[in-house]
Amino acid sequence: MTQFIYDGTYTGLFSAIFEVYERRCEDATIIKGQNLQALVFSENMEVCTDPAKAERVLKGLRKKVSPECFANIYSCYLSEIRGMENTILKFVQYVFASRKNIEDNYGNAAVLDIAQTARKVGREKHRFEAFVRFENIGDRLFYAPIDPDYNILPLIVPHFRRRYADQDWIIYDTKRKYGVHYDQATEQVHEAVIDFTASGTDLAPTGISFDPDETLYQELWKNYFKSTNIPMRRNMKLHLQHVPKRYWKYLVEKK
Repeated sequence: MTQFIYDGTYTGLFSAIFEVYERRCEDATIIKGQNLQALVFSENMEVCTDPAKAERVLKGLRKKVSPECFANIYSCYLSEIRGMENTILKFVQYVFASRKNIEDNYGNAAVLDIAQTARKVGREKHRFEAFVRFENIGDRLFYAPIDPDYNILPLIVPHFRRRYADQDWIIYDTKRKYGVHYDQATEQVHEAVIDFTASGTDLAPTGISFDPDETLYQELWKNYFKSTNIPMRRNMKLHLQHVPKRYWKYLVEKK
């Protein structure tokens, strides 16, 4: 067995898949460097990330699968589920080995796993698009913390870029310690790695003071939410189906 060790990036993963094909390894596994385990009778190979090699594999995939299926592969990579690299490898091998489209062949374990995982990541993406709340931290800059189960930040950026194109904002993943900053002046999104420390259940960044009006706006919203709530018509079971409790910490009206 040969273990192909990559750097954890999407380009690195497909560079590793290219190496598997180039070296014609029939018994290969792909693993992130930090997850490396020494296995008896296994050969370890460090993969150099090569965008050109990765693109050759991705270009071939685009010709063989639908755009939706192609996007599902990226979603599965973002799931960060241990061993997902090898599921993606098996899926790619199955795609290239088949003359027909195999996307709906759920009898294949890799096809089924890709579809199910992409669906889970998609659900997480849609929920955070709905439940992310920004807070004004001064200088017309708005901040929102998240800590999703999956690394869905790259997937939700286009939604907020379209919806909040008239303001500067930061969405920060407190679990993975990175975020994105949208600059309305340049209409560009940049990665932001900031030393924010989560504090309590509010995930409030230390060292940042909120705009004085922010507290007033939050109180006004809480009062509005309270005034429109009709206790006699409360259906907590239905409410939890639409707004799971794990997302309450992001909602002003739930704090």
